Amino acid sequence: MSETDPRRIVLVDYLQQGMPDERTLRMETMDLPAPGEGQVLLRTIYLSLDPYMRGRMSSARSYAAPVKPGEPIVGGAVSEVLESRHDGLAPGDIVFAMTGWQTHSVIDGRQARKLDPAAAPISYALGVLGMPGLTAYVGLLEHGRPKAGETVVVSAASGAVGQVVGQIAMLKGARAVGIAGADDKCAYVADELGFSAAVNYKAADFKEQLKAACPDGVDVYFDNVGGPVADATVALFNDFGRMPVCGRIAAYNQAPTVSGPDPLARFMGLVLTRRLAVRGFIVFDHAERIGDFERDMSGWLAEGKVRYREDVVEGFDKTVAAFQGLLGGRNRGKLIVKVSDDPTRRAA
Repeated sequence: MSETDPRRIVLVDYLQQGMPDERTLRMETMDLPAPGEGQVLLRTIYLSLDPYMRGRMSSARSYAAPVKPGEPIVGGAVSEVLESRHDGLAPGDIVFAMTGWQTHSVIDGRQARKLDPAAAPISYALGVLGMPGLTAYVGLLEHGRPKAGETVVVSAASGAVGQVVGQIAMLKGARAVGIAGADDKCAYVADELGFSAAVNYKAADFKEQLKAACPDGVDVYFDNVGGPVADATVALFNDFGRMPVCGRIAAYNQAPTVSGPDPLARFMGLVLTRRLAVRGFIVFDHAERIGDFERDMSGWLAEGKVRYREDVVEGFDKTVAAFQGLLGGRNRGKLIVKVSDDPTRRAA
């Protein structure tokens, strides 16, 4: 298999629990048809890796259909148009499209959104100006509804969504407390992004550190992970706290277990006695806010009010290993695979 051949990574079979590997995901070469009327041929530049992709590898019921065995893993990508038979796109244009884990693709040109490389780095369409940024924006503002002076806690705080959530909270006058899984991640969140505090959930005294970081309790908890981190944070909720539920990466690879007292009974007791609002949400439920998001986030970035970090892995052949690292928390920022040359960053 040559690196110059069009390649894709397909699902071999569904995986209910455990870490995806070569038994679950297979790289293969593919033949691409010439673009037909209204179609474009794309070369992938940047490929997005996101936790939701793990759910698409399972046959369990979810908010979206799983990937079918033999098909490429679903996902967003930034690509260059190589050939076009679509009136709105020309060779050399840079676009975003849901082309999946592929080095090249042929799609209907209406499925591609043209990007302006002069407005922002094109990779931002996969992160702060794309789905993760919109997730942070609508999840916090629609369902967290932070008020000035309140305490907002966000898990996976240095990740693609979490780093944006905390910064928006601060823009709204709230205190932002981040939870992450490494000291350097916590340092980034606190020192570079300006969160009021950051706590390493792997610390032996994590619960004590979290309580100290939230002396007035927790008003909003933006949950990206579930598991013990969520349990510790929920215990600190003030009355009428709000909990947007965005992800549960702590459980994506685990089999269900039951040991000790029923944690759901305890949680529901807190929901009742503290009158909590718990809301699961999916980003595509909020398409009506895309215009607001693009206006606000573009402005915040231009003014330096929001900063963003990417973790770029070089080479399509590193995709599966990088995804395994994402599920294990090894990424530092929004995880992206650089599949091919970025023409917008070529030396003049």
